[in-house]
Amino acid sequence: MIIIDSGGTILFANRQVSALFGHEHDEIIGWSIEALMPERFRERHIGHRQNYTHNFRVRPMGEGLDLFARRKDGSEFPVEISLSPIEDGNRVLVAAAIRDCTERTRARAELITARQAAERARVAADESRDFADRANQSKSRFLATASHDLRQPLQSLALLNGTLRRLVSDPGALEALSQQDLAIGAMSRLLNALLDISKLESGAIKPEVTDFSVAGIFEELRHEFIGIAERKGLELQIEPTSCNARSDPSLIEQILRNLVSNAIKYTREGYVRLRSLREQAGSIRIEVLDTGIGIPADSLPFICDEFYQVGVPANSTRDGYGLGLSIVQRLVNLLQLGLDVHSEIGKGSVFALTLPASLAGAGPQPRLADSQPAASPARQSNRTHVLLLDDDRAVLNATRMLFKVEGYRVTAVSSLAEAMAAVRADPSVDLLVTDYHLGHGETGTQVISALREILGKPIRTVLLTGDTSTAMRALSLDRTTRIASKPVHAEELLRLSNALLRDPADG
Repeated sequence: MIIIDSGGTILFANRQVSALFGHEHDEIIGWSIEALMPERFRERHIGHRQNYTHNFRVRPMGEGLDLFARRKDGSEFPVEISLSPIEDGNRVLVAAAIRDCTERTRARAELITARQAAERARVAADESRDFADRANQSKSRFLATASHDLRQPLQSLALLNGTLRRLVSDPGALEALSQQDLAIGAMSRLLNALLDISKLESGAIKPEVTDFSVAGIFEELRHEFIGIAERKGLELQIEPTSCNARSDPSLIEQILRNLVSNAIKYTREGYVRLRSLREQAGSIRIEVLDTGIGIPADSLPFICDEFYQVGVPANSTRDGYGLGLSIVQRLVNLLQLGLDVHSEIGKGSVFALTLPASLAGAGPQPRLADSQPAASPARQSNRTHVLLLDDDRAVLNATRMLFKVEGYRVTAVSSLAEAMAAVRADPSVDLLVTDYHLGHGETGTQVISALREILGKPIRTVLLTGDTSTAMRALSLDRTTRIASKPVHAEELLRLSNALLRDPADG
């Protein structure tokens, strides 16, 4: 506490002033108050002091300003000062309460620094998340593009192979084409596996959980693998089921597809069985059993590693690439499911997938195309007209040759505008076969909508795509449309087309 007169002379100072400023108590009596301030503030303070003597009132000094005092050793420290007028006869004195706020200022500075650091960390985290999101989006776009572009040449090869099989009769040529078909199938499986792993690693696959019937997936797998099993002399046993589950049905089907394919590959005789069991605690257990070669106990920990195959020495002929179970394990982890494996050498293996049971009814079931190929409608009538659309000239020509050899009347175009012009010129189109991703950002669904508007009715469509992302599973399509994943073989494409043309429904 210091008391000064109107001229700024120190008249009184308590003992705490000595402790605060380092001066002897009696030493500062009679000094000007400005002597306790840093020199840079003294001249300005004289003006403030004189103004205060003409307008006395109780108030804090230097509101909104940083105030500093000066110790005897010349060091400065932050202070807060409160001023109060004191009447002493005919004169008015000023009492100044001075507080050292060094600790408070330091704490405030540390708080500000901490807040700034937290804000920088938040901004950095936001930027990191934005970067990760952009990176994942870039990966997703790259994988979608790579998937499409890599499948296109395989699609051309598969269709050209199917066309040649219809044109040649020499046994040697047919044998060469058969071997070529096996090579195309091997390339397709490897490409699909590598792209699946890349998409899982990049986070491009997002589960879409819903209720579904296990029987629907079983029927899809029966349709896909019955011929493969029979050609190997195996019995494919698929037990009836009424179970409904809750998960992502497309990803569950992919898991089971890999497990069934693996079981058939490693089974030389006997059977491969697919069944489901309802368990307690609201779960369903789906099992894939086989009478195959079995898995040694010391190999079980490694069967889900990439490129690992049981009993296949390095640099030897490989039946597959050991990626199927790696994809299965990644999908199981993504869906947070359980996968158990039991195996006995020479007796076979059991792969068991555990997933939640549905508490509600199952969703709509997939509508399967006929499993047995029928005679081409084009062979029954020369008026069957197919419109083909693909922006890849090689794929378009290969598809055109296949349908032409099969007896269809074919119109081939490479853009939405050309397709619309073709339909306006000749509206007698019975079937549209179109790629999904077209040039200039156009899509096959846009083509379907535009042609329906011109024709005034639904148009039967086979939609070809190399895109296996969740966006394709989200497409809303009716019974007049089938989706086929590239590379689709000639027989499969013709089977889908024939099934659509035999269906009397128009939507």
